[in-house]
Formats: sequence, C-alpha cells, structure tokens
Amino acid sequence: MPRSILPVEAARLMRDEGAVLVDVREADEHALVRIPGARNLPLSRLEQVVLAVTPGATVMFHCRTGARTEANAARLLARVPGCQVCLIEGGIDGWHAAGLPVVEERGRPMDLARQGQIAVGVLLMAGEALGLLVSPWFHLMVVLVGAFLVFGGITGQVSVMQLLRQMPWNRRFLAVLSARA
Repeated sequence: MPRSILPVEAARLMRDEGAVLVDVREADEHALVRIPGARNLPLSRLEQVVLAVTPGATVMFHCRTGARTEANAARLLARVPGCQVCLIEGGIDGWHAAGLPVVEERGRPMDLARQGQIAVGVLLMAGEALGLLVSPWFHLMVVLVGAFLVFGGITGQVSVMQLLRQMPWNRRFLAVLSARA
C-alpha cells in the first residue's frame, strides 16, 4: 500500500529528488488551482492513460483533501509498477495550509463541486417549499433529486457536474484556460 506523506516532505522530494507529483482531480479542478509542477491525471481517465515515469522513481499523488487518493490507492499503485508511491496527506488543501505555493487562476468561478451542492440544495428547498405552499405534488421534486443523487453515488456518474460544466460562466472560463494552454 502507498505510504502517506506530509506536504512539506512531498515538496522536499520534488525539489531534492525529482519526485513526480500527480494530481488526480478532474482537469477543470486542476485548471482552477494547482500545485506548480503537478501533472494532471484524472481518476476518470486513469485506466486510459499510461503514466511515463522512470522505474524506481518516487511518484506522489494528490487530490483536493486526500480522500480520493486514499480511496483509490490500489488503482494508483497499479499505474506505476516498480515505483515508490506516496499519497499527500490533506491533498492540495493540506499543501496550501502548510504554506506551500499553489497557482490559482484569477476570476475563476466557484468550483463545480460547490456549484453542484448549491444547485441540489436550492432544488431540495424549492421542492419542499412548493410542496408545503402550493401543491403536495412538488414533494416529488425532492424524491427525484434524491434518486438522482443515489444514482450518481452508485454509478459514479454525477450528471449535475457535466451540466454545470456547460453553464456559460464555466464554459467561458474553461475556454480562456484552454486558449492559454
């Protein structure tokens, strides 16, 4: 199993030993805020991409909080056989909290996960309010949103994220980032 390391140790390994840092968040998350020098290999594309690293190298993985990397440790380990694999404790949030540098895009919209939480919360509150004040049939809206969340949790397909990526404020920002790349 990969070992966990503190962000300051990860920074030292990158600086002194040339360790490879891999961000497993989605490309839009990586574009918004990232650790300088991190490669982006989203978990959603993990099996489709070969990570080219020197055998015996140290490869460190991170996500936002460390939860995704921990939950997928075995999959990550399988992508870099013959390498020393580490997971950064606390992910990029821990990195930033340790006072280490991150690159943040100015004028960026709120990240998609937070946008999704807000959208789902608004739908649930609206469904309940309308169900109490207008017609009990609006309670079905709450049930449908709940079913949507359960489906997304079971399948790993969170369609609200794909929908939010298509919103004008997100498309405009992602188009600017693509033009820079």
